[in-house]
Amino acid sequence: MSQTSVQNPKTLWKNPFSWLLSLWEFSRPHTIIGTSLSVLALYLIASATQENFVNFNTIKYLLIALVACLCGNVYIVGLNQLEDQEIDKINKPYLPLASGDFSVLQGRYIVGITGILALTIAYFGGWYLWGTVAISLMIGTTYSLPPIRLKRFPLLAAFCIFTVRGVIVNLGLFLYFSHRFSQVAYLVPEVWILTAFVVVFTIAIAIFKDVPDLEGDKQYNITTFTILLGKSAILKISLGIILACYLGMIIVVLLSEFNINRVFLIFSHFGLLSMLLLRSKTVDLEEKKSIAKFYQFIWRLFFLEYLLFPLSCLIYSN
Repeated sequence: MSQTSVQNPKTLWKNPFSWLLSLWEFSRPHTIIGTSLSVLALYLIASATQENFVNFNTIKYLLIALVACLCGNVYIVGLNQLEDQEIDKINKPYLPLASGDFSVLQGRYIVGITGILALTIAYFGGWYLWGTVAISLMIGTTYSLPPIRLKRFPLLAAFCIFTVRGVIVNLGLFLYFSHRFSQVAYLVPEVWILTAFVVVFTIAIAIFKDVPDLEGDKQYNITTFTILLGKSAILKISLGIILACYLGMIIVVLLSEFNINRVFLIFSHFGLLSMLLLRSKTVDLEEKKSIAKFYQFIWRLFFLEYLLFPLSCLIYSN
């Protein structure tokens, strides 16, 4: 990292396109995609299970939830970068704060503005959406911000991640959509299935995410499961968890009666499971780039669930 880049951070009015690209990197694109897909998926499941198919009258509820959740997403990941600047210079030197593309003051402004916007926009969506966003921001804050900084503790760090992405987002957003669609907030079996899958899958993401960051975490005394157990053990555990997710989903679909297309969901999950096993054989645990690529592959599998599951509900409802 050059001294020039630190002293001359990008500015919106001088380099708008370059600044926006840095903002995109600051928002951690894979989390933005995951948040967007989760909001869309829960909207589609609520539409399919309530026979309130997608229309212009309900799209506004989707847009309100999407913007509020995306602002909350930027707040959470941005706060984490503000607190992890020195660690990121080792683990993720390409991030805007670590590279000097953004100054600390710029980062604080972005985090502050998106946090306020998330809560404000969610308020106009109603109490279910506001509660979902507020609880997510609260957990995200305690995850990164001293003196609590839960990310220092492996179990609590994993708990934060799968609680927000697995439980709060899925159940909270479905309650929000169902209430907006029918004035009655309730949960259907289909959303419980998706929530259970995502909770378990997110555990795999939570424990594997630190494998590429071993060097920086060790240097700054951040205790992770990777440091405690080793990279090979974490890879095997993560694979086992995701394997359990797919097999569990297939078994539940076979043995239960839900408003989902069984054939589509079973074959698609067998296909993803096969891809996972094949892809895992190519991971080189001694090469950081290979580990990072596999981590992104796991995120893509996570994204696909938020496409496949609501699609199976829509196919069934038609």
